[in-house]
Amino acid sequence: MAKKLKHHSLIDKVYKRINLYVAFERVRQNKGASGVDRVSLEEFEKNLENNLEEIHRLLYEDKYEPQPVRRVYIPKPNGDKRALGIPTVRDRVTQQALLNRIGTIFEAKFIDCSYGFRPNRSALQAIKAVEQYLKEGNQWVVEVDIAKFFDTVDQEKMIDLVAEEIADGRVLRLIRKFLESGVMEELKIEKTATGTPQGGVISPLLANIYLHPFDERMTQEGYKVVRYADDIMILCQDKVEADRALNRAKQILEIELGLMVNEEKTGIIHKRQGFEFLGHLFGSGYSDYKMPRRRAIEAFKTKVREITRRQQPKAMSKIIEELNPVIRGWGRYFIGSNCKRVYWELDSWARDRVRAYRLRKWSKLSYLKISSHKLESMGLVSLYKLLRQYELKLLLAKGQR
Repeated sequence: MAKKLKHHSLIDKVYKRINLYVAFERVRQNKGASGVDRVSLEEFEKNLENNLEEIHRLLYEDKYEPQPVRRVYIPKPNGDKRALGIPTVRDRVTQQALLNRIGTIFEAKFIDCSYGFRPNRSALQAIKAVEQYLKEGNQWVVEVDIAKFFDTVDQEKMIDLVAEEIADGRVLRLIRKFLESGVMEELKIEKTATGTPQGGVISPLLANIYLHPFDERMTQEGYKVVRYADDIMILCQDKVEADRALNRAKQILEIELGLMVNEEKTGIIHKRQGFEFLGHLFGSGYSDYKMPRRRAIEAFKTKVREITRRQQPKAMSKIIEELNPVIRGWGRYFIGSNCKRVYWELDSWARDRVRAYRLRKWSKLSYLKISSHKLESMGLVSLYKLLRQYELKLLLAKGQR
């Protein structure tokens, strides 16, 4: 068998000045808070040329040293908190420059069952894949949850997997430095001997690299896998196949990759019992259905509450401007589900929130003072109207066939 060719001499493409400028533009578009150095995007941009030149010099001289990520906690809908790492702007730019050059190398080897954080692939495509497998008669679902995936990745294994495609030692050292950069919380630095920091620009690619052997082995053995980052579904024809799939998945994840399966959230279920995936609740009654799960609805309400909180000196036009992307994004994500009633109820609820903001107090009769028609004329997006427009497009497309 012919020897596999690896990619050499990549670091010069990473620190190329035009690549660093492109990387900064991407970081700027994604926005984000400052890291441990407290340098904001705006401050970094004020001295952009010098900052990028310094990154270029340090990478050229093989002297680049990432700073620890700043740990913050964001609330979950269930009241818990999720740890997130925020790298400095400089480190985000460097990671993006690295991603620009090595992402395409690994994209060429990834396979179709993986949908998360890849070009031209999305969560909605993963949802459609699950639906298609269900339609084909795969009614047994294996749900696999990896316990603290981003915290437990074996860094040596990660470097070995990257090295299967890349032979540039300086690129490998740079990736290792980011893995080992540590976390700062309350002025204390915690070294990271395992894992890849959540929040890092390059972390999603590294996650896909690490889980690629799982994708490869499971699909080669004939299992119907749908994976979005570390969310894994395996669709099976019967219970016997589902048992085999679960055992094989555990073997690959735990023995070969050194991860830990969360037994409480991992198991086998029939579609009639209902299951959740990427914010959707799948079920089967008189017919198959999918709809926004309760936690997704609560997450939407939490965002709307935050934007419409009454103790802030903003004009109504500004509140509506901030609300519309949230309403539009959430609505478009779930628009292909059984959502008519949910959209109608959420529209009514969101309008009441806006009315209460305008009146600066909650009133059961607020709808008499600001009508729904008035709110729409002010530009407030309606979930139900988004749905009606979507249904009309489907009818028109059907009529043109």
